[in-house]
Order: sequence, then structure tokens, then C-alpha cells
Amino acid sequence: MERTFRVKIKGYVQGVGFRYWAYRKAISLGIRGYVRNCPDGSVEVLASGDPENLNMFLNLLERGPSGAFVEGVEIEELPSSPSLDSFRIRYD
Repeated sequence: MERTFRVKIKGYVQGVGFRYWAYRKAISLGIRGYVRNCPDGSVEVLASGDPENLNMFLNLLERGPSGAFVEGVEIEELPSSPSLDSFRIRYD
């Protein structure tokens, strides 16, 4: 059974390739959803997929790419999976 999480990553996470790194990791793990920069300087990820791969992805998000400094991660499990067919980078 799939699970879905909304993740907010805080710290030095914009301008360091975080979205592109997260995109590549999500695709490699078969995760669906999106990643986007937020106006407050954080990065938001919506991730849906197989629990084992999703846990690996969440662990990766807590560390981030080599140029990032993750200060905090807020993880919220959503009650149901939205209709997602791929993982993408949002620019809104």
C-alpha cells in the first residue's frame, strides 16, 4: 500500500541544486510527486510511493545534496494519495 508525505525542508536549501537533486533521487526510487522552492526559503516536497522506497527518499531529503545545509525537516503524512503519475519540479 502506498503512502504520501508532504515534506518541508529548512536551512540553506535554495540555490544549491536541491530541487534537481531531489528530482533525480525521486525518479531513481520510483517516487511520484513534486519538489518546489517556497517563498520563505524552504523547499517543499510532495512524495508518494512504495513505503520502502519512500523511507529511503525521506532519509535522503534529511541530508540533502552536498551544497545544502539542512537545519530542519517537517514531515506530514497525508491521508490519501493525490492523483500523481510522475515526479516533477514545480516553478511556482
